[in-house]
Amino acid sequence: MVSYSQNMDDEYEKFIRRMNPPRVVIDNESCKNATVIQVDSANKHGILLEVVQVLTDLNLMISKAYICSDGGWFMDVFNVTDKDGNKITDEASLDYIQKSLGPDSCFASSMRRSVGVMSGMDHTAIELIGSDRPGLLSEVSAVLTHLKCNVVNAEVWTHNTRAAAVMQVTDEETGGAIADPERLAMVKRLLCNVLKGTNKSREAKTVVSHGVTHTERRLHQMMFADRDYEGMGESAMEEKERPNVNVTNWHDKDYSVVTIRCKDRPKLLFDIVCTLTDMQYVVFHGNVDAEGPEAYLEYCMRHVDGSPVKSDAERERVIQCLEAAIERRVSEGLKLELCTADRVGLLSDVTRIFRENSLTVSRAEVTTKDGKAVNTFYVRDTSGYPVDPKIIDSIRRTIGQTILQVKGCPEELNQVPHESPTRFLFSGLFKSRSFCNFGLVRSYS
Repeated sequence: MVSYSQNMDDEYEKFIRRMNPPRVVIDNESCKNATVIQVDSANKHGILLEVVQVLTDLNLMISKAYICSDGGWFMDVFNVTDKDGNKITDEASLDYIQKSLGPDSCFASSMRRSVGVMSGMDHTAIELIGSDRPGLLSEVSAVLTHLKCNVVNAEVWTHNTRAAAVMQVTDEETGGAIADPERLAMVKRLLCNVLKGTNKSREAKTVVSHGVTHTERRLHQMMFADRDYEGMGESAMEEKERPNVNVTNWHDKDYSVVTIRCKDRPKLLFDIVCTLTDMQYVVFHGNVDAEGPEAYLEYCMRHVDGSPVKSDAERERVIQCLEAAIERRVSEGLKLELCTADRVGLLSDVTRIFRENSLTVSRAEVTTKDGKAVNTFYVRDTSGYPVDPKIIDSIRRTIGQTILQVKGCPEELNQVPHESPTRFLFSGLFKSRSFCNFGLVRSYS
């Protein structure tokens, strides 16, 4: 039940918004190599994340940003391009930015308090977190297939021995969300058993709900709550690739100043702002420069209670959490992209082939649109050695050369004999002899 005070807060927020409607200015003239987006609005906690999330959802690259939110007003300027480095000229994208951030913004007050959560009934959302191990995604997807659940969208992250996933599944028979409470309870129970594995020292968790979740936002929240940042000093990332994070106090202004130097990559600003928001810090001033291969970010911030960082322990925790936020999305391994007609069991079959060839998935993105599945996997050899090109050749011959593509890899991995793009795996003969020979049919009790 919504409390009286919450209703009052909502009404006050609406009143402030009507008196001071947000203003968005999109300028394609003043900067020769980027589109400049200026956002002015009444200030509130979480607004920076809302704005950055809108830009990130459009896959825009933020090369520069200037942040100012002192007092009751929020003013931000972003220099953005598309993924190819071009200005944003697409009318649909420009209109989306205006409607999402301008005076006609549809951000509900409840959504502001829990950034990234929207309602919907066309699928069931499953959130998973547990200890990472080789073959985990294969086992999870096999259980879902056995329970006649089709994975239509999913994202899987692994970091610091932990694995988190947000999966959107539909009922094989109805094509919609799973409504039967007993079946949902079984899904939770079986998946939780898979996640626990043999590790009893760390908790595994499965949450099932109806609706649409902002996947990347939830993954950050889940991993932060799971404390994946603990032990970051022992990270396996090479020292030269580790982000350089420093936190000092600016006593004259009563701010804590966070500076970050790291390799630039897509969605870097979003990942950092997510974690600062989750840690209940407010950015009052900020500067982002990511025009080269290295990104430099500087923030003047305070905790929501108005205080800067108070102790060495708090300072160390901020550093560890920001390092984790930057590293979670760093994609270790060989990038494989699969594109084919969607069907129930597709994810289970593909990840099982990886598993049988001693490959483990370190990160995965699964999307389905108009009956077509486009899945991206980052795979590593389970032994820790570089992936053997011969294994990739064999997997591609099994699945189909044009169905499974190797992206951003050494040339030798692409030098495989030409094969038919419609191998048995995707011919629709799910229970054919070929499937049995490769062990793709398996029953679960």
